[in-house]
Amino acid sequence: MSTVERPHLTPLLLKPAVSERLTKQLREGLSSKPKWVSPTWLYDDTGNALFEQITELPEYYLTRAECEILNRRADNIAQMTAADTLIELGAGSTVKACTLLDAMRGVRPYRRYVPVDISASALEMTERSVYLKCDGVDVQPVLADFEEDLGFIPLSGRRLVALLGSTIGNLLPHERRSLLTGIRSRLAPRDALLLGLDLVKSEDILKPAYDDAAGVTGRFNLNVLNVLNTTFDGEFDPAQFEHVALWNPTDKWVEMRLRSLTDQRLRLNALDFEISFAEGEEMRTEISTKFEKAGVESELHDAGFVPSTWWTDRSGRYAVSLSVAP
Repeated sequence: MSTVERPHLTPLLLKPAVSERLTKQLREGLSSKPKWVSPTWLYDDTGNALFEQITELPEYYLTRAECEILNRRADNIAQMTAADTLIELGAGSTVKACTLLDAMRGVRPYRRYVPVDISASALEMTERSVYLKCDGVDVQPVLADFEEDLGFIPLSGRRLVALLGSTIGNLLPHERRSLLTGIRSRLAPRDALLLGLDLVKSEDILKPAYDDAAGVTGRFNLNVLNVLNTTFDGEFDPAQFEHVALWNPTDKWVEMRLRSLTDQRLRLNALDFEISFAEGEEMRTEISTKFEKAGVESELHDAGFVPSTWWTDRSGRYAVSLSVAP
């Protein structure tokens, strides 16, 4: 394995630390009834570390289920796509990326890995880890908001775009349509899309995955207030909020919320923006949509993809979908 020390992260595309889209979206969400913020704000260094702890919790089956599928099917994915370039939207677990990149080595002599994330620190860790774990891979990190601009997708090579960890479930339906259509517009015939998808199941299984007994998910959720405070010179007091997770059977998603424990008024000083909460008022911080095969395939068809293969873990709780650009 290579142990060459790599230079400091040099992204292909450098976006502002906070994009105009995210700032506009934040104002909109905090002015809405009910209030909401983008799940992007859950992830700073502390949030990333807490999420890594979540993936190890007994209640949180998603990561284990996805890794099970990829371990069993990576060779199939590599052979079916014949990809030499893996583009991962959201710099996730390098274990998953290396599983795919190692399988790709048996099909193509050259392999390129393009991790995309809005967090520079996450990209630095990903770049370093992949160079150490995956021998002979050309890593080209991209610091960008992938919902805002897909212009970073390389135009050359046989490309496999991966959106794992059920990240697509954090998007509202119109946001999913926009992202899938945008990805398709950047791909050539025979390029492919790999999606990790959590499936609809019993509320008894779903809710504990987002409200664990050890309280790690609660700390992760409350950390969004610290991120907003740091980024926008805010006045949120996390002690004045509590974590809430609920299942929405109509929209088929789990919602994470923060509930205000008192009447309060505060500011995001850098935005010159004032927010008030009534006691008991809730703010949504994340949705996690749970999918069914027919609905996923319909969305992929509408975006211009041809669904190719659908794999589930042995318990049938989670799926990985492979689609191709015709």
